[in-house]
Amino acid sequence: MREVTDPLLDLVRRHSEPVVAQTLRSTIAAVISYVVALMVSSEPAPLTAPLTALLVVQVTLYTTLTTSVRRVNSVVVGVVIAIGFSSLVGLTWWSLGLIILASLVIGRFVKAGEFVPEVAISAMLVLGVTTTRVAATAWDRVLETLIGAVVGLLFNVLFVPPVLVQPASQAIEGLAGRMRVLLLSLSDEVVGHTPVVEAAARLHEARRLDHDIVQVDAALRQAEDSLRLNPRVKEGLLSRVVLRTGLDTLEISAVVLRTVCRTLTDLAKARTEESLFSSRIGVSLSELFRHMARAVDSFAVLITTQVSANADKAEDRLVKELAASRESRETVAHLLLDEVQEHPRQWQLHGALLAEIDRILDELDVEKRSQRLVEELDRQSREQRERYPLVDKLRGRLRLGRSRREPVL
Repeated sequence: MREVTDPLLDLVRRHSEPVVAQTLRSTIAAVISYVVALMVSSEPAPLTAPLTALLVVQVTLYTTLTTSVRRVNSVVVGVVIAIGFSSLVGLTWWSLGLIILASLVIGRFVKAGEFVPEVAISAMLVLGVTTTRVAATAWDRVLETLIGAVVGLLFNVLFVPPVLVQPASQAIEGLAGRMRVLLLSLSDEVVGHTPVVEAAARLHEARRLDHDIVQVDAALRQAEDSLRLNPRVKEGLLSRVVLRTGLDTLEISAVVLRTVCRTLTDLAKARTEESLFSSRIGVSLSELFRHMARAVDSFAVLITTQVSANADKAEDRLVKELAASRESRETVAHLLLDEVQEHPRQWQLHGALLAEIDRILDELDVEKRSQRLVEELDRQSREQRERYPLVDKLRGRLRLGRSRREPVL
């Protein structure tokens, strides 16, 4: 029996999703900007205002602000170009081509970003009116653009967009979950005989992780933007760095995991009529992959959890699984050494497999993660000081003033 759902209830459940939030915000902001433009502009249908609001109102406050600046910049530049051309030439095929060329070139120099075509569009629309109407049309277009940009910006300032860390965290956990499943599949693969087709299938699964990483990176970029300039967030920089460095670690581990699958596939091609490893090595290697799978899962929980108690538990589990993984790795290394000394077939694949496992365990190491966090925080702070030296000086003076006012005990 099919489950009957109410569309309205489904919309309420999904109201916090980025697409739904952006749709509602853009619609409301566009309508408000159109109403305001009707009262201010002399145009009978000032559609530039709602168009600007649609482009400006993004999911996050940071992208809204940056988009507003680039949008207004492109329109103003286009209007200035059109006024200059209208005083010299009329609208002909060659003047139209010349103004488009000039607008696109100048748009690159003024750093209009993705709104470079808007420079040419604004210039063409203003140039297309009669000479007596150029000034009025130019002013109305700039005014409508400002109205749409201001309304969109104020809309997101008054109604602060949601923090999109949760979707990014879920995406990271999903990526780690797929890596865990792949490692568990490898733990079954190394025990007994493995056909080349099955080993190649695991390799294709590992290659598909690249596409998953791209999707997770897009979700994380959106989450990083939602943390910037958001009054709801107190430790925005720390949250961004924790998630970004965590994804970097998983990305490197996924690349190395793909190499592991490549090594096992090559081994399966060389041993089509026998097991990949002896029974003792297969059992130990299977145990090692299971510990690594749990370590990857614990690492994802550690970097995505928002509660310190849960983070401590995840870190304890990660330390425990990494220790068990290294112990199993030593067992596998000694067994592989004994086997190579007896039968030195494909010894280079055995060495490559151990080196790849070491790289994954090293990437997941707790101490290395802490070191990366410190280095990335220092880099971010240094870049912030270099980019905004005046703000850094002001903060230094404020700290110095507070220290002077504090009483000496």
